[in-house]
Amino acid sequence: MMNFVTELNKSFYIHKNETVAEKQEAYLKHKFQLLGIKTPQRKELQKPFLSKNSRPKKENLSDITIKLWNLPYREFQYVAIDLNRLYLRQMQEKDIDIFECMITSKSWWDSVDLIAVNLVGHYFKLFPQNKFEIIDKWMSSENIWLHRTCLIFQLKYKQETDLELLAQIIEPLIGTKEFFINKAIGWILREYSRTNPEWVVEFVDKHELSNLSRKEALRLID
Repeated sequence: MMNFVTELNKSFYIHKNETVAEKQEAYLKHKFQLLGIKTPQRKELQKPFLSKNSRPKKENLSDITIKLWNLPYREFQYVAIDLNRLYLRQMQEKDIDIFECMITSKSWWDSVDLIAVNLVGHYFKLFPQNKFEIIDKWMSSENIWLHRTCLIFQLKYKQETDLELLAQIIEPLIGTKEFFINKAIGWILREYSRTNPEWVVEFVDKHELSNLSRKEALRLID
């Protein structure tokens, strides 16, 4: 298990590019250190480590995820997310704990959105019996990244979107000044407008959304 993380670290580090890293760090508001490995190159570098014969066993996934999350460079958090996506069919009820840890640690939109849509969204489809309790817990917290996750986990649900739940999540957040929440409200409504524009128009008309949320929600609607 440690060999996986150590060898991955070595492989990435020798491709460090400080010029690229400076631009990437500026894009992420200097919240994280980066090695300067662009996404296509990172995907190639991680490929042999995530291959079927090399990736860790499912029982070691949480521990490796934490080790990758604790490494100083942002690229390793991306690897951790990609690694977890390989185990969607083996997802277990307890996995929500590690997803929550990933959302609330080293939090920023670049990681949270991937976790929300690709991991949490899939989790709630597999374990719908846990959905309302977890969402209630997250919405009762003061963590904006948990709130954003609640807003956008249904981003790919299309016709399966739970509209009653979506409204219940959005309504308590209306009036916030938090950019990442208002943006997410608009984003989920805009995406759902591809499936049911009438519902989105009606929802927007009935609620006093922020200008940002309203603009984003109606962006695709004539």
